[in-house]
Amino acid sequence: MQNYIIRNENPADYRIVENLTREAFWNVYRPGCLEHYVLHQFRDRPEFVPELDLVMEVDGEIIGHVMYARSVIKTDDGRAVPIMTFGPISIAPRLKRQGYGTALLRYSMEKAKEMGVGALAITGNIGFYGKSGFVVSKTKGVRYQDDPEADYFLIAELRPGFLNGISGTFKEPDGYFVDEEASEAFDSAFPPREKLKLPGQLV
Repeated sequence: MQNYIIRNENPADYRIVENLTREAFWNVYRPGCLEHYVLHQFRDRPEFVPELDLVMEVDGEIIGHVMYARSVIKTDDGRAVPIMTFGPISIAPRLKRQGYGTALLRYSMEKAKEMGVGALAITGNIGFYGKSGFVVSKTKGVRYQDDPEADYFLIAELRPGFLNGISGTFKEPDGYFVDEEASEAFDSAFPPREKLKLPGQLV
């Protein structure tokens, strides 16, 4: 893994990062992708966390990015416990599986901890996220609203004991749900790429 720096994203990076995100997610979960449009829309939303909008550079080239959003656990006793979620987290395809994603994740988690965030929730692969302290969320009493028994819904305590006594549900912030026609229109400004239906896609 080459030397890298991690810094905050700035407006001059936006299009570069959106294209990176598009490249990282194209044909992964669906034919084409929506993640670059999600990111584009999210920067103007109140849940967006500018302090945790981070790019990773190698030799002056942006090769990674992650964004965070404020979210809540709605507890069974009627409270709204503030936590955060994150994603998309993107690494240039040619550099995947070389440790950059883990380095970016752990750096951002440490920054979130410094900001006083108690826990992070994410839908993802326990094989990847488990190495950074995530566990299956339902084992901590927090259920994914769309699929309460989901083994792919994960959580990490940044403050030990933060989730003690908490039982409730989590739903992603509304900014993660975008209009597909609007996403298509946004995508048309990027270089053409073929959408493929591949094994393992979710949609």
